[in-house]
Amino acid sequence: MPGISVNLSGTPNAALSRTVARELTSLTCTLLDKKPVNTTVAVQYIALEDWFINEQSLAELGKNSFRLTVSITEGTNTKFQIAAYHKAAFELLSKLLDEVHPHSNVHVVECSAAGYGYEGVTQEYRHQHAS
Repeated sequence: MPGISVNLSGTPNAALSRTVARELTSLTCTLLDKKPVNTTVAVQYIALEDWFINEQSLAELGKNSFRLTVSITEGTNTKFQIAAYHKAAFELLSKLLDEVHPHSNVHVVECSAAGYGYEGVTQEYRHQHAS
C-alpha cells in the first residue's frame, strides 16, 4: 500500500493534479510492484514565493520544484528498484513541471510492517494472516 504525497510549486491546478496522480500511481505500481487499488496520492501546492532554496524563493530563482514522498512497507523492494524509482520519478515530475530546480527531491520511506497499514490493520497482520 504505497502512500504518495507530493508537494508541487505553483498555484493549484486540477488537471495537473490528476495527471500527477495518474502518472505517479502507474510509475509506483510498475517499478515498485504495488497494486493501484491500494495506492493513495495527495497533491499539495506551495506558492513560488513560499518555497525557498538557499534562502531564495523559487519566484526569485525563476524555477519550479517538487518534493515527493512515497511510503512503502520495509523490505518489499530491493535497493535497485528504489534507485530506479528515484530516477524515473525525478524525470517524470521534471517533465510535467517547467524549469525544475535540481534540488527537487524524491523520498522513498520504508515503514515497518508492524507500524504501517490501512483499514485499521497493519501490513504485518495482513502478512501473517494471508491465505
